[in-house]
Amino acid sequence: MIDGNTQVAVMFIKQHKSVRSFHILSTFSFHTMAEHKKNPKIDPIIPPKEHVYLDGPKSRGYELAFAWKVFKQFIMAFRCLHFVGPCITVFGSARFKEENEYYQSAREFGKRISQIGFTTMTGGGPGIMEAANRGAFETGGRSVGCNIRLPFEQIGNRYVHTSVTFEHFFVRKTILIKYSYAFIIMPGGFGTMDEFFETLTLIQTKTITGFPLVMFGKEYYKDVWEAMQVMADKGTISKEDMKLVLFTDDISEAMDHITKYIRTNYKIKPRKRIWWLLEKK
Repeated sequence: MIDGNTQVAVMFIKQHKSVRSFHILSTFSFHTMAEHKKNPKIDPIIPPKEHVYLDGPKSRGYELAFAWKVFKQFIMAFRCLHFVGPCITVFGSARFKEENEYYQSAREFGKRISQIGFTTMTGGGPGIMEAANRGAFETGGRSVGCNIRLPFEQIGNRYVHTSVTFEHFFVRKTILIKYSYAFIIMPGGFGTMDEFFETLTLIQTKTITGFPLVMFGKEYYKDVWEAMQVMADKGTISKEDMKLVLFTDDISEAMDHITKYIRTNYKIKPRKRIWWLLEKK
C-alpha cells in the first residue's frame, strides 16, 4: 500500500525522470517504513463503536435486526419511565466540576424543580447532569437519568432514583424530550447545542407543545444568542421565534417562567398501575 508521501514522490518522478528523483523516492519510502515500524498501529482519537449503522445500506436482515434493537430500547424506556411523573429536563456539559459556578447553578435548579413537585431528568452523566440530579436527590425530589454508552466521558452519576442506559443518541434524545414539560439549557458543548436546537426546532414547528425553554448563562451563550438574532434579522427565522427561548442568568426568573406556564396549562394526575402488565407498586 502506497502512503501519501510516496505518492507525491512517484508523481515527481513521472515529471522528472532522473536518478536523483529515484533517490528522493527511496528516501521517502525508507522514512515511511521506519515510521511504520515504530508505530505499527495508530489508534483513532475516539474509538469507534462496535457497529455503525450510518455507513450506507446494509442487508435486509441487518436493517431488520437494527430496527428491532431500537424498538427494544424504546420499550425498555417506556417501561422504566412510565411512572416517573412529569419531568423537567436539564441539559448541559459533562465536563464541569463541582467547584464550577454552573455546576452549582444546576444543583440549585434540581432543588427548585423538586420543590414544585416535578421530577428532574438529565442525561444521567457527570458535570451539569450530576449537579441537577444531585440537587433533586438531596432535597428529597425524584431524580432520573437517561445515560448513553460512550467510549469516553459518560459515566453514570449516583444521584438518580431511576436510570436508563441507551445505545443510540436519537433514542435517548427522544426520551429526554418525551417526558418533560420544560427544558433548561445550561452551558455545554456540541451535545448540549444539539439538544437545544433540536428541542427548539420541535417547538418552533409545533411538532411538540410550546413548552418553556430556558437558556441559562448570558455570558457563556452571548455569541449563540447574537447568532440567533442575526438569523432573525436575515429572515431565516421569524422574530417571534426568539420569544420561544427565555435567555437569563437568574434561576428565580427561569423557575417563575416555567411554573407560571405549567400551572396555567396543565394539571398533574397520577397514573394507575395495571397489575396484569406486571407494573410494580
